[in-house]
Amino acid sequence: MEFVHKSVLFDEAIESLNIDKSKIILDGTAGGGGHSREIAKRAGRLIAVDQDPDAIKVLHERLDSFDNVTIVQNNFSNVKDILKEQGIEKIDGMLLDLGVSSFQLDTAQRGFSYHADAPLDMRMSKSGLSAKDVVNTYSETELADILFRYGEEKFARRIAKNIVLHRQNKEIETTGELVDIIKESYPKAKMRDSHPARKTFQAIRIEVNAELDALEKTLDSALDCLSSGGRLSIITFHSLEDRMVKEKFNSWVNPCTCPKEFPVCVCGKKPLGKMPFKFKAPSEAELEKNPRARSSKLRCFEKF
Repeated sequence: MEFVHKSVLFDEAIESLNIDKSKIILDGTAGGGGHSREIAKRAGRLIAVDQDPDAIKVLHERLDSFDNVTIVQNNFSNVKDILKEQGIEKIDGMLLDLGVSSFQLDTAQRGFSYHADAPLDMRMSKSGLSAKDVVNTYSETELADILFRYGEEKFARRIAKNIVLHRQNKEIETTGELVDIIKESYPKAKMRDSHPARKTFQAIRIEVNAELDALEKTLDSALDCLSSGGRLSIITFHSLEDRMVKEKFNSWVNPCTCPKEFPVCVCGKKPLGKMPFKFKAPSEAELEKNPRARSSKLRCFEKF
């Protein structure tokens, strides 16, 4: 199986984890093993986690030669259970490379891409609720809410209305059918800005995989799992993810809840850690090689 994934912010992410042979690192989105392979070379032990069964097969092909690697099929939001099963109390670093892998996007039958006509799917785990289920069973109000909230789509109501109208005649089964409906819903003047289906596909994918719920659960769990000096590094790909990570990291660095007018802190809440840097974005050289990295940001938190 050819699982190709161009690891975004590769060097920056690896360096942010501050790895050495004494450390246990968990890669929560191991994917094609790009980051994981380099971590395995540097760390004492690596727990490589992914929920995609296709990724798990490839990870075994690419990482089984390392005697310090354990491969686990699971969602990274279950980090506490994963570590408990491995008999590990604390880890020294955790990496999350959020979003969709290049393999998932480029494999048409997975239904993630709006550039190819394929069955509506978008399930990273290949199980549970699918994009077809969302498009054909959610109410018009629910669809509009998802498209606006998760895709920040200005024409969410118009798209939702047209989805419901079309499915009254025939179940919407493919990505191509959905793209056509979205194009019908878009003003022609706005068609030149970017692909009209981009935001809708993002929103449905987030809903199908409960991505923001998983991230929110993971953030607090990861903090509990980190040892003193341990680092949590997260690569985000859209504003909703990045805002969530940024706000959570800021709350850990400055947990004081005293009113701003108070001259000194009286709440007694102490910083839980620090951010080694504000954030890192891809270089121009990386963007030339991998345009999909254009919206990515790397943030890192180090626990005291």
